[in-house]
Amino acid sequence: MLRRGESDPDGLEGLLQRAGGSVRAAGLPEMTSLMLLSSVEAWWAWLLLVHSVANMPLTKHLRVAVIDSNPALKSMNYLKKDGIPDSRVSTVTPATISFFRDIGAWEHILQQRHAFFGKMQVWDYTGLGYTRYNARDVSKEYLGCVVENKVLCNSLLLRLQEQKEDIGKMVYPTRLVSLAFPSKSRNVGVAGLKPPSTEAEELRRSNLVKLDLSDGQTLYSKLVVGADGSKSNVRQIAGIKTTGWSYPQSAIICTVEHTAANDCAWQRFLPSGPIALLPIGDNFSNIVWTMSPEEASRHKSMSSEDFVMSVNRALDFGYGPHPNSSSLDHYVERLFSDFGGTAASTKECFEVPPRAIGLISERMAFPLSLMHSHDYVSKRLALVGDAAHTVHPLAGQGVNLGFGDAAALAKVISEGVSVGADIGDLSLLNRYETDRKAANIAMAAVLDGFQKMYSVDFGPLNVLRAAAFHGAQYISPLKKNIISYAMGDSKSPLFS
Repeated sequence: MLRRGESDPDGLEGLLQRAGGSVRAAGLPEMTSLMLLSSVEAWWAWLLLVHSVANMPLTKHLRVAVIDSNPALKSMNYLKKDGIPDSRVSTVTPATISFFRDIGAWEHILQQRHAFFGKMQVWDYTGLGYTRYNARDVSKEYLGCVVENKVLCNSLLLRLQEQKEDIGKMVYPTRLVSLAFPSKSRNVGVAGLKPPSTEAEELRRSNLVKLDLSDGQTLYSKLVVGADGSKSNVRQIAGIKTTGWSYPQSAIICTVEHTAANDCAWQRFLPSGPIALLPIGDNFSNIVWTMSPEEASRHKSMSSEDFVMSVNRALDFGYGPHPNSSSLDHYVERLFSDFGGTAASTKECFEVPPRAIGLISERMAFPLSLMHSHDYVSKRLALVGDAAHTVHPLAGQGVNLGFGDAAALAKVISEGVSVGADIGDLSLLNRYETDRKAANIAMAAVLDGFQKMYSVDFGPLNVLRAAAFHGAQYISPLKKNIISYAMGDSKSPLFS
């Protein structure tokens, strides 16, 4: 345990000090090119954006400051591969993995616990159909990789240490008090502070964003990036409106143990919501179980033994029968066998998921919602990740959308620098919004549609869902495009 005032040599402070940086207030630049504001729930976003900017030849000279009061940053320790897996994990797509490889952080993940999976099975409680996906369907080695969130962030911190000769970045563990944009005539802040009119006039002339911090420091920046989560202060201060709603559901996440390693991702749609079983390495799997808030409260408080029994029931015989092959399946398979070739997984039979034998982590529950910002950018401001959008977790795409935002924004900044443009100029930032908003809205719509379609137990709709399962299982071009879309290689889940 650290005493007050001591520095953790394995934490962010230690990493930055060994990299030639500092977290002392006196070390903060008065004027920066790029200011990143983060939060406890979204600190991976600024890490990835910092690396993206630093790895591009045209942007590596930019001065970057990060404001993040996350207490975990001071005590982030190197993770032990043989430790108990954390229940907070992310399913990263091949597109995200490629991004991590490009910035040199993926090698650190490979040294920690992770689980590639090449197969996935999806079915529902009616027993009317199922779909199997296989990486071989699209000539890939894997569909994705499940990684603990701590491992993702630690890999970026370690890469930051390695780039001590290239990154003159600054991280400061404090809070934003107020924020003023040059186009504003008044300062709108977290604490509702208003500066004198002369200060506002000076700010407009300077054409920079002014940030007041909780320790009394004042910073100026050409561009502010809000990476501060779904309850973004930056978004609220900027007056950017959102559209969204809360789902009548909560998600329970935890880690369970098996007798043998799990190498497949499983998802079953139940009357109250989907349950997913995701491999996390060794003999462990992560559970993401969506249900009503009342059910979530009951499942969180029941004994570990009863919870494991409930998990096994939900993934096996509970709520309805297993899907069975029938003569209709063989007819449908023959009908579409010449329609673009047969995918490898078309002939794969339904399998029962591996049974859990124990609960090895705490159970965490959180409410689910959808949110989308009307604007991702304004003059000298950009939002990334959960600050711009949140989606239903049933496909594990939230973190990948955020990584995509970081990559796209870094690319736009680089393009602007290459032609001598102002990186905070709205016409430049609009390119980022145009690129990412369409992709994020499409994914949000798909996930919201799935949530609504599988939340109703109605005979005709059950038949329609069964038809969808059969179509995805036996129409190979459709199956391949669904896989490519989920992997980040296609812009549409349908034919393209």
